[in-house]
Amino acid sequence: MTLFINCIDEPLQKVLWNSEVVEAYGEGEKGPLAGVKVKNVVTGEVSDVKVSGLFFAIGHEPATKFLAGQLELDAEGYVVTKPGSTHTSVKGVFAAGDVQDKKYRQAITAAGSGCMAALSLILHDLSYHNDIAGCKNC
Repeated sequence: MTLFINCIDEPLQKVLWNSEVVEAYGEGEKGPLAGVKVKNVVTGEVSDVKVSGLFFAIGHEPATKFLAGQLELDAEGYVVTKPGSTHTSVKGVFAAGDVQDKKYRQAITAAGSGCMAALSLILHDLSYHNDIAGCKNC
């Protein structure tokens, strides 16, 4: 939240509420970003905004309603995971990214937790199959 507050207070940055980027353009065919056309979803008005950078925020409500009653969710709808892991309340089910990260909500942290979930799944599957095979030293 601090990053967001800093963004709002920064005079060189502008937050465009209730808006969607409908076009981004650069300088020439492969030039750097120069501007965007933005549509206000309330009024329908399209405006041209000169920019040198762009940060998308697509919302902060996890899309987990379909998991209600199947996995433990917190009061805000985030999947509850064991601290420091991607393990959920259901054995063999792992959660990663914005459905379980209410603090950072960044692509890089989502990718990292996705890697953690994949590795946890591999270890879970190896353990499961070794148990079935009766392998005690695997």
